[in-house]
Amino acid sequence: MTQIIKARALAKRYRGVRALDGVNLDVEAGRIVGLIGPNGAGKTTALKAILGLTPFEGELAVMGKNPYTERDSLMRDVCFIADVAVMPRWLRVHQALDFVAAVQPRFDRARAQGFLSKTDIKSTSRVRELSKGMVTQLHLALILAIDARLLVLDEPTLGLDLLFRRQFYDTLVNDYFDKERTILVTTHQVEEIENLLTDVLFIQRGRIVLSTPVEDLGARYLQLTASTEQARRRNCSSSGTCAHRASPTCLSRRCRRRPHEHHAHADSPRAVGAPLPVGGAARDRGPDRGRRHVSARLGAD
Repeated sequence: MTQIIKARALAKRYRGVRALDGVNLDVEAGRIVGLIGPNGAGKTTALKAILGLTPFEGELAVMGKNPYTERDSLMRDVCFIADVAVMPRWLRVHQALDFVAAVQPRFDRARAQGFLSKTDIKSTSRVRELSKGMVTQLHLALILAIDARLLVLDEPTLGLDLLFRRQFYDTLVNDYFDKERTILVTTHQVEEIENLLTDVLFIQRGRIVLSTPVEDLGARYLQLTASTEQARRRNCSSSGTCAHRASPTCLSRRCRRRPHEHHAHADSPRAVGAPLPVGGAARDRGPDRGRRHVSARLGAD
């Protein structure tokens, strides 16, 4: 399969701070890849490097080209939607269509007009007359009407209402995506795209900590759940007695049960709410140790 993006030891520094720290990744054609991570993890910096918007260290090839030194030719096959859509406020909608048609030979005007027909945007309206959501809709219509091999989306639905966000992703998959196109998307609204993704890249502190096809996640990780009764039985069977049975009444201020009522609290050594290991999770002995766990909580007393 054709490789669209290949990075080896990709790095980027900002005044001594490593925004990207030895990133290795491979993105193949015909995939929808989610780049997931918290704020400041390096997502936007990675996208800027891929788009040739910033110099970098290491190796990076996008469709076989260096994105920084060969950006002009690369952008003929790449489209990008930033997290903030910026357009001249005096520009009319039909003028925006005219401009993109003049500079992008792969732009399909009829397709863009088809997207806009599903909105309340008028062709004679100026950008300054549009709401923030409408400006984003206009931007999306222009970009999705370009026949590009790689589409890069950075928080593409930011500022849009729930209904249009769903319409956008439906259009993206059903009308735009095919086996020859590749989509790389970052978003904090993971729950809205998790069913669309074919692959995920998790980035943390400038490093890729997980790169896998979505279908393999189920085999690598488990979700542990327990009912209140199962949690109580586990606690009492492991200790042989209730965690607080030694005292006439539980010392917890929130508890008023008697010794015969078997129970446990989070402040107990064998508390039901204590972290349980998750299958497949890395054993991290650093400051983040113990973050990956599943807790079972008791019902209200």
